[in-house]
Amino acid sequence: MIPCRILLFSLVLFAAVSCLSPGDTHSSGWESYGGNSARTHYSPLSQIDTGNVSRLQVAWQYHTGDAEPMTQIQVNPINIGGILYGVSPKLKLFALDAATGKEKWVFDPVKDQAAAGRGYFQMNVCRGVAYYRGSDSDQRIFYSASSRLYCIDARSGKPIASFGDSGRIDLHQDLGRDVRNLYVASTTPGIIYKDIIIIGTRVAEEADAAPGHIRAYDVHTGKLRWIFHTIPQPGEPGYESWDNPEAWKHIGGANVWAGFSLDEQHGMVFAPVGSASYDFYGGKRTGNDLYANCVLALDALTGKRIWHFQTVHHDLWDRDLPTAPVLVDVNQDGRKVEALAQLSKSGFIFLLDRHTGRPLYPVVETPVPRETELVGEKPAPTQPVPSWPLPIVRQSLDQQDLNHLVADSSLQKIKKQLSAYRHDHMFSPPSREGTVIFPGFDGGAEWGGPAYDPATGILYVNASEMPWILTMVDKSIKPAGSENNLEAGKRLYQAHCMSCHGPALQGGGNYPTLIGVGKKYNSEQFIQLVTSGRRMMPGFGSLSAGEQKALASYILELSASQRDKFTGPPKSPDEWLDLPYGATGYNKFLTPEGYPAVAPPWGTLSAINLHTGQLVWKDTLGDYPELKARGIHSGTENYGGAVVTAGGLLFIAATSDAKIRAFHKATGKLLWETDLPACGFATPAVYQVNGREFLVIACGGGKLKKASGDSYMAFALPAGTQ
Repeated sequence: MIPCRILLFSLVLFAAVSCLSPGDTHSSGWESYGGNSARTHYSPLSQIDTGNVSRLQVAWQYHTGDAEPMTQIQVNPINIGGILYGVSPKLKLFALDAATGKEKWVFDPVKDQAAAGRGYFQMNVCRGVAYYRGSDSDQRIFYSASSRLYCIDARSGKPIASFGDSGRIDLHQDLGRDVRNLYVASTTPGIIYKDIIIIGTRVAEEADAAPGHIRAYDVHTGKLRWIFHTIPQPGEPGYESWDNPEAWKHIGGANVWAGFSLDEQHGMVFAPVGSASYDFYGGKRTGNDLYANCVLALDALTGKRIWHFQTVHHDLWDRDLPTAPVLVDVNQDGRKVEALAQLSKSGFIFLLDRHTGRPLYPVVETPVPRETELVGEKPAPTQPVPSWPLPIVRQSLDQQDLNHLVADSSLQKIKKQLSAYRHDHMFSPPSREGTVIFPGFDGGAEWGGPAYDPATGILYVNASEMPWILTMVDKSIKPAGSENNLEAGKRLYQAHCMSCHGPALQGGGNYPTLIGVGKKYNSEQFIQLVTSGRRMMPGFGSLSAGEQKALASYILELSASQRDKFTGPPKSPDEWLDLPYGATGYNKFLTPEGYPAVAPPWGTLSAINLHTGQLVWKDTLGDYPELKARGIHSGTENYGGAVVTAGGLLFIAATSDAKIRAFHKATGKLLWETDLPACGFATPAVYQVNGREFLVIACGGGKLKKASGDSYMAFALPAGTQ
C-alpha cells in the first residue's frame, strides 16, 4: 500500500503538472495581453531586481523572416506553460519554446486564405493574441488577420474546424448592415470571459465607415452571443444624443480598437470607445454622439450596459480613447475604492469608480471655443476636464513654447507659422487656416497603455508631446457623371485618401508619400491594393469599378490618352457620404531641421500615485543621439507600453532610438539600457520558465521612418546565476 503522504504528494504534483498547458515545463506569468485581464502590465516576479538588472544579457533571438519596408511588430506576446505565442510582421502566428526561442509551429493566414479561395489578403497591424483553455485537449489561440478572427489549436497550430467557418469568422458579418465592402479588422486582441470572446474592431475613419459595435462570440462554435450597439438604435439609451434620428443607419466608427479590460470577479468588461466618423467634420452627426469617446462598462456575459462616461463630446479632433482602462484600487477618504484609470490622447487621467462610473475627483464641464466657419458644424459647448490628477503632458502651444534648440532662422520660421494657425485652445475647432493639435493625434497616451503597481498604487505612463496641424479644405463635388477621370479621381482622393496622404500625395506623419508610386504599381495592381488595403490603410471595396479606375488615373498620373470621360458607374448622391470638407492629412508641426516645433520634452515617463493623485517622478524617455551628444535629453515619440515588476523595476522600449531600458520604479533612475536590432514599438512581456525569468520584446520598427525588423529578443540573467 502506498503511504498517504506519498499519495497526497503525487496527487498534488499531478494536479500542478496538469495545469501547465500546453507545454510540459514549469512556467508562470504573462498569460494574457497586457499581463492580465485587468491590463495592469504588472509582473509579480522578482528574480531580476534593482541589484542585478545590469547583468541582463540576450537569452535568445527569434527571426520571423518576413519583414519588409514599413512593416511593424506591435505585438505583446503571451506565455502559456512555457510556450510563447507571437505574431510576425506579415501576421503569421507562431509558437516558440519560451526558454530557448526554438520554433514549434507557424500558421500562415495568407496561405490559409489563398487555399480557401477567399481572395486578396489585407495586411493589418496586430498587437497580440488571446488564449482559452477548456481542457488539456481543448486549448485555443484567438487572433485576427485581415478581416477574420481565427481560432487556432494552441498545440498544433491548425484552425479548429468546429469554430465558425472552418476555424474563422468574417468580422464583416453580424453588424446589422451590409458592410461587406467596407474596411473591418481587429488590431488588438479580444478578451476571454468564461466561454465567450469579446471583440472590438478597427474601421475606416472617413465618412464611409462601418459601425464599431462590440460583439461576443462563443469560443467553441463561433456563434454570436451578444452585440452592443455603440451607435444606439431607436429605443436604446443614448439614441437621443444624436440630433438626426437617421444617423444610426449611416454613421460609422465609435469602435473599440484599443482592446478591453475585464473584472472577472464581477463579470464586467470595460471598453474604450473611439470617435465617430468622419473624424474632423461632424456636420452630419451633430449632438454628443454616444457612445463615441466613452468608457463603457458592460455585463460581460450579456452585453448589457451598466454605465458609460464620455470623455469628449462631439469629437472633432480624432481624440478616441487609445488604450483599455486599467483596473486599480484607490484609497480615498479612508476607504478602498475599486476603480479604473482611463488614459486619453489629450493627457488626461480619468479616475472612475469601477461599479458606477462616478469620477473619484470632480470632472468639470468646461466651456470651450465654438466659433467655426465650417458650414453645418456644431461644436459642443463644453468638454469634460478632470480636476485631478493633473495632465501628464502639456496641452497648449504658444510662442514661448517653441523649439529653441534650432537655428534662430528656423525659430523665426516656426513662430511665423504658429501665428497663422489657430492655437487658442486645445479644443479649438478644425479650421481652414490650420488648427494646432497638441498633444498630437498620437497622444499624450497611446495604445501601449500604462503600467500599474498594485503594491504601491503607482501608475506609470509613457507619453508623447508632438504638435500636429489639422487643416480643412473645401471639397468641390461635381454632379455625378459629369467629370472626367482626373476630376473624379481628385474628388475620390479628397474623400478617401487626402486625410492620410496629404493634398499633394506627399504623405506625412506615419503615412508614406504616394509620389512615384506609379513606378511600383500598374493600374490593375494599384486597384487591387486600394480595394483590399494594407497594414494601416483600410481597403476601399465599396468603390465601383469606375471609381477605382478614376482614383488610379489620378494617383498614378496615367497618360493623357487614358484621361477619358468618367464613364464608370458613379456612386449615387449620398448626403451622408458627400461631406463638404476634408482634412489635408496628418501633418506634424516640425522645424526645418525635422525636429518637433515644440521645445523638449518630446517623450516622457511619469509615475503618479493614484491614492493621492500626486506626481512621484517624471523624466524624459528616449534620446536623439545628436542632441544627447550635446548633453540634451529630449525624449522621443514613443509607441508601446511599460511593464512594472515586484523586483522594483520598470521595463520599457517604445522609443525611436531602438533601445530597451530598465528604471528604478520608486525613483525613476535609469539602471540598464541596451540596443535593439530595430525599434521596439511594442510592450514587453515578463515571465518565468523552469526558475529563470525572461524579458521579451518585439523589435519591428517601421514607424517614425525607422527601419523595419523581424525579431523577438529575450533577455535574462546569465544561466546558472539565478
